[in-house]
Amino acid sequence: MTATAPASAPTPETRTARTYQTYSNPLWRRVLLTRESAVIGLLIIVIAVALAVVPNFDSPLTVTYLLRDIAPILLIALPMTLIIITEEIDLSVASIVGLSSVMTGILTQAGLPFPVAAIAAILVGTVAGVINGFLVTVVGLPSLAVTIGTLALFRGIAVGLLGTTAVTEFPEFWSDLARDNIPGTPIPGIMIPFVVLAIGFAILLHFTPFGRSLYAIGLNKEAAAFSGVDVGRTKFLLFVMSGAVSGFAGVYFTLLYNNARGDNATGMELQVIAAVLLGGVSIFGGRGALHGVIAGVLLIGTLGSALRLAGVTSDIINVITGVLLVLSVVSASLLAWLRRRRISAIGKKKERELAATSS
Repeated sequence: MTATAPASAPTPETRTARTYQTYSNPLWRRVLLTRESAVIGLLIIVIAVALAVVPNFDSPLTVTYLLRDIAPILLIALPMTLIIITEEIDLSVASIVGLSSVMTGILTQAGLPFPVAAIAAILVGTVAGVINGFLVTVVGLPSLAVTIGTLALFRGIAVGLLGTTAVTEFPEFWSDLARDNIPGTPIPGIMIPFVVLAIGFAILLHFTPFGRSLYAIGLNKEAAAFSGVDVGRTKFLLFVMSGAVSGFAGVYFTLLYNNARGDNATGMELQVIAAVLLGGVSIFGGRGALHGVIAGVLLIGTLGSALRLAGVTSDIINVITGVLLVLSVVSASLLAWLRRRRISAIGKKKERELAATSS
């Protein structure tokens, strides 16, 4: 009888087999009995409760300010989802937002037309992503260590460029454009580019060979490489995408608050990662879907908005958000452990049946 891997330490083959086994389940089970569906259900419950008990939650202004505030997180969560699916991480996104914000302010203050300043700021974010991608994929350093370092590096450059000062004068047309709603609705205009990007990322992740290669890398990068996936180039592109989208988020952040400072968006990287993990993406790679991530961002934003309207302090809101994230990670680990136990039990049963047949 051949030895089997311990249940507590699944091999890459076991992880792949478990993934394929999921697709053998009925369609209704694959659609409804998922973490993504659970997050969407929880979001619906939170909205329903808030509408019933929280004063002014049903106000159009609440919807407007909620979507404005979470727009940068929604944007950055798109490439972050792809990165974490490949079992990597980018902790420098908020610093890239701050750096692109500073570049937007400095170049606008220097007299450049705002569109030129904005494009330059997005290019700066893209270059920051190139640096991250180069260090991770070419030099071969762990993404966690690299992006912790570049988090400090990019933030230090941003603060060093402006010091304690801030740029607060931007063309009124562009500032109004960032704050205006879609005519006749309480939905901010920033949702239009977000929806376009979300559709693009969803198609890329779920309907193209490139997207399938991301899941393959997250499950087993060696096997993915043997099957023809250029693991290094794929990861490099993801970090470049992350830098470019973070640069765009920095431009929007600057116009929304009419403020370019080196400390803009400090701590946002934790909000993004929390939303991505809450939305069902596995921190160990190989699993996740964009609709779950979007629901995770909306859940955190809606919960925070409702609690603030109810008079709850920001410290308590952070505690509740943290507990939610811990529970989501623990539940994912528990479900994975139960799946491993079930797979191990099925394997042992088949071995016993085979032994009984051969005897």
